[in-house]
Amino acid sequence: MRYDLIVRSRRTVLPEGTRPAAVAVSGPAIAVVADYAEPLEAASHVDLGDLALLPGLIDTHVHVNEPGRADWEGFATATRAAAAGGVTTICDMPLNSLPPTVSVAALADKRAAAAGKCWVDVAFWGGAVPGNDSALRPLHQAGVTGFKCFLIDSGVPEFPPLGAADLRSVLGSLAAMDALLIVHAEDAAEVKAMGPMGSMGAPSGRDYRSFVASRPPVAERRAIEKVIRAAAATGARAHIVHLSAAECVAMIAGAKAAGIRLTAETCPHYLYFAAEQVPDGATEFKCCPPIRDAANREALWRGLEAGVIDCVVSDHSPCPPELKVPGDFSAAWGGIASLQLGLSAVWTVARRRGRTLDEVVRWMATAPARLAGLSAKGSLAAGCDADLVAFDPDETYVVEAARLLHRHPVTPYAGRTLTGRVRQTWLRGRALLDPDSGAPAGEPAGRLLERG
Repeated sequence: MRYDLIVRSRRTVLPEGTRPAAVAVSGPAIAVVADYAEPLEAASHVDLGDLALLPGLIDTHVHVNEPGRADWEGFATATRAAAAGGVTTICDMPLNSLPPTVSVAALADKRAAAAGKCWVDVAFWGGAVPGNDSALRPLHQAGVTGFKCFLIDSGVPEFPPLGAADLRSVLGSLAAMDALLIVHAEDAAEVKAMGPMGSMGAPSGRDYRSFVASRPPVAERRAIEKVIRAAAATGARAHIVHLSAAECVAMIAGAKAAGIRLTAETCPHYLYFAAEQVPDGATEFKCCPPIRDAANREALWRGLEAGVIDCVVSDHSPCPPELKVPGDFSAAWGGIASLQLGLSAVWTVARRRGRTLDEVVRWMATAPARLAGLSAKGSLAAGCDADLVAFDPDETYVVEAARLLHRHPVTPYAGRTLTGRVRQTWLRGRALLDPDSGAPAGEPAGRLLERG
């Protein structure tokens, strides 16, 4: 049989482990995974040698913000950054766009805004807000990957939080559809205003430690307790997004052991940075919940390594530079831009800890694909989409903000030395990146996906 493309690597990360292999592609899909040296005919051959071959990453937590706030981020820029970072599918969050994705009509607006602009595949979350219960089933039938809610002010008035009764009601409705609810879990009652003065007499707006203290771990713990109780009562599936407080890992493990259908994610910035590294006034580090101290970071890693935390996704949430209000954590928009850098950031630390690329692929590709119900994604296996990444796990580089492809090159990773560079990304067998610039070239061919 003659294939369209064969990619060989001595370090191919397969579902059963890493080994030398040849991935043969026919049309948009992987046709067969063969031995590295097996003679195969194809129109195009690529031999990566000792470079690693990974499945395309799945980032289930991306705020694209288009339509309505495309000056913050847009489908063209976000998906270019994704492709450069080895991410071949993103799931767009339902808020920060106008309108938010809380109805089928709003989903149609979102899909129209994305059409023809996407360099990688894009799926969509629906939103669960007070008063849109009647829209949940139609959105589910329209193919959203699940539903996002907040238990605290989201930062935008058009996406209000669910109260305890709303949370129980929504989970009851979603249980009947076996649909997933993903939850921003912070309890407003436990969040404090930043104090009048920070450490060492610094004005509180500049003082990072005052900001962290204003959103303590107990805020996450109380909210996650509410989710666990409601999920237990309804039998619904629930997922905790961007887990920051490592003291909640044991509670999540206990819920899982009790048979509650609960999963959790964390983000590269919680695994890479620690509060001790954040200078006062450096609002590019602001996110909610916040980056906590080094001991907390270590405990998050242990929760991830133990399998309690299921996946690692970006929570890419950029904004115009002026909204980061340099110097004032109390006023700055909370969000970190990292879509292009997540694989390198996670691998930089994972490698030092003796972890493997098999584990990184499970955290950043296989588990997120399963979470979002994207069965053709996240694995190098026959029948899956031919979404591939050539990755040099040994190359180091310094992050240059000017080379980042999301709309505004503001990121706390600027100037950091990371290990592991994406050399090429294929989407359904098509190479996306110009070898010289590392940026996507040609025309965008990403598809708009539905769950399944």
